[in-house]
Amino acid sequence: MRYNIRGAGPLLLLVAGGDGDAEASAALADRLAGRYTVLTYDRRGLSGSVIDASAGPPTIGTHADDVHRLLAAVTDEPALVFASSIGAMIGLELVARHPEQVRRLVAHEPPATQFLPEAEREAARRDQREVEEAFRVEGAFAALRRFLVVAGIDPADREEEVVLTPPGPDRLANLTFFLTHDAPAVRRHRLDEAALKAAAPRIVPAVGASSGPIMPYRCALRLAARLGLSPVEFPGGHNAALFRPKAFSGRLREILDDPSDQHEKAI
Repeated sequence: MRYNIRGAGPLLLLVAGGDGDAEASAALADRLAGRYTVLTYDRRGLSGSVIDASAGPPTIGTHADDVHRLLAAVTDEPALVFASSIGAMIGLELVARHPEQVRRLVAHEPPATQFLPEAEREAARRDQREVEEAFRVEGAFAALRRFLVVAGIDPADREEEVVLTPPGPDRLANLTFFLTHDAPAVRRHRLDEAALKAAAPRIVPAVGASSGPIMPYRCALRLAARLGLSPVEFPGGHNAALFRPKAFSGRLREILDDPSDQHEKAI
C-alpha cells in the first residue's frame, strides 16, 4: 500500500471518497499539516496500491482491514480520522471492528442506505443502477457525470483558488476500478449498528451545509439519530473537502480539537 505522511502533531488519517487516492486530498492535507501528522493513502486497487487478482474484489470490510493494518504499522496510539462518502463507510466499518484504533472519526455523508426508509432506499438503488448503466454503455466518464448529479455535486461551489481540471486518461484506471468494484461494494454493505452504538462516543456524523436533500446527507442524519448523536455541519456540499479546503480544514480543526463530545455548531 502506498501512503504519504506530512506535518507534525497528533496523527490524522484522511480517507478519501470516490476514486480518490493519496493525492486527492492534498490541498486539505497541506492546510492541516501545521497542526497534525496527516496520513493519506491509496486505497486498494487505486494508483500505487496494487491488488492481487486472486484475492477477489474488495469489499468495505476489506478496505477497513487495510486501514487497520496501515494504522497498526504507523502508530500504537488511537488516531483521529476524517473520512468522506465511501471513505466514511470505510471509517465506520473500521471503528465498528477496531474502536481502540480510533480516537475520533468524523464521518462526512456516508452513503449508508440501510438507515433510510424503504422508499428512499429504493430511490438510491435506482440512482445507483443508472450510474452503473451509464458506465456499462457509455464508459467511466459518463458514469462520473451521472454520479455528480446523484450526489448533488456543483463544481461551481468551490473556493476561488481551487482550480478544477477535466478528468484525463491518467484518472481513467482509478475511476474504472471504483465503478467496477467499490461503488457496488458500498451498495451491498451493511454496517454493524450494534457495534457502531458501542463506539458512538468516538463518532461524529457530518453533513455539508449546501448538500441539500441528497442521499448521503439523509443517510448521515439518519445514522446520527440511530446513534443518539448530533450531526455537525461543514461548509459546502458532498465534495467540499476537495472544493473548499480552506473553510473545510478550519471546521475540521474545530471538531477534532474539541475536548468534549458535543460540538457548538451541531445542527
